[in-house]
Amino acid sequence: MDTLVGTAPASVPTALRKLYLLRFAFAAVWAALLFATADTLGALTATLLVIYPLFDVACAVVDIRSARANDRPVRALYVNVALSALTGIGLAVAATSGIPAVLRIWGVWAVTAGIVQLVVGAVRRQLGGQWAMIASGGISTLAGASFIAQAGKDGASLTSLAGYAFLGGVFFLVSALRLGRARRV
Repeated sequence: MDTLVGTAPASVPTALRKLYLLRFAFAAVWAALLFATADTLGALTATLLVIYPLFDVACAVVDIRSARANDRPVRALYVNVALSALTGIGLAVAATSGIPAVLRIWGVWAVTAGIVQLVVGAVRRQLGGQWAMIASGGISTLAGASFIAQAGKDGASLTSLAGYAFLGGVFFLVSALRLGRARRV
């Protein structure tokens, strides 16, 4: 595991703040769209499901570039890219099998990505604003387990994924605001 040493350059919190604000906006819009279409697993809903982890891949790539430019650790971010890319593929396949399959794939992703988010937040704690990322990682891990359990019950629904994504977006917003505040102090 890479560790942080010293203080971060001023550009790191600024880049993370912008990325976190973008992630909040995306999650809010995505959650509203999924909530509106979650009753059925049609083409639009399936597309939304695949887009979410692919957006996560793109954000992780941006995060990796920023971290590398500032000599920050990136290993866990590479794990996130791999997990999210595999999840996008898995969701595309699962969408053809029904909502329970989607919930299982999403649940496994939420558990594993939550663990990665916990690690990244802990490693970046000196940057400030990371407590929300650590909490989000823990909640994601628990939520993932609940999605897997939900998949085995009658009447499984995708609406809980919309709530999960929105809450995750709120955590990104909190981190962005905390990073902005830490920068001014």
